[in-house]
Amino acid sequence: MPLYKTISPNTQTTVKIWKITESYDFLMQDLELKPETLKRVLGMKSELHQRGFLSVRHLLKAFGYTDADLFYDEHGKPHLKDGKQISITHSFIFSAVVISDGIVGIDIEKQREKIKVIAHKFVGYETNYLNEDANDYVQYLTKIWCVKESLYKLFATPGLSFKQHCLVIPFSDDEDTSIAWIDYEGKKYRYHVACIEFEGFTFAYAIQ
Repeated sequence: MPLYKTISPNTQTTVKIWKITESYDFLMQDLELKPETLKRVLGMKSELHQRGFLSVRHLLKAFGYTDADLFYDEHGKPHLKDGKQISITHSFIFSAVVISDGIVGIDIEKQREKIKVIAHKFVGYETNYLNEDANDYVQYLTKIWCVKESLYKLFATPGLSFKQHCLVIPFSDDEDTSIAWIDYEGKKYRYHVACIEFEGFTFAYAIQ
């Protein structure tokens, strides 16, 4: 079981990250999937996506849950039947699940040059401190994207804009934590955020 990393941001919150090295057939073993879940997996055209999806179910097992404990609301936000908060992410060879007593969101992304092409779509306030000529520009853009995706997942509100409504305060050079805000319909919401980097990927979480 390639449990890659476990993070505990606070006493009520645990993140588990999985490095996906197994085959599809291996990941299908020892899993009890609901009929609708199995149908969803079998309908996926990409084996990489299938393996990411199944690795999340193995992470649920690592937390002591089964696929039957997980359900999604009308906005696609995942929930657990026991009322705990959950957020899920996967990208290429990594997946992650966070479970918490409080509101939380996570995201993981591969660091790629092409993020510069779409930066104008999600960077707003952050133009005040970003330096396009910096050596770590792609990594910093990826941090901002991951944080905003984490905020989007925990807020789960249609119409929320990464660029207009989500603001990420700069990370200092020697810190992997910061503050982010959602400014939506006249109300401001403050969140603690953090990013870690490994093997060319960026992982972020946001906690209220």
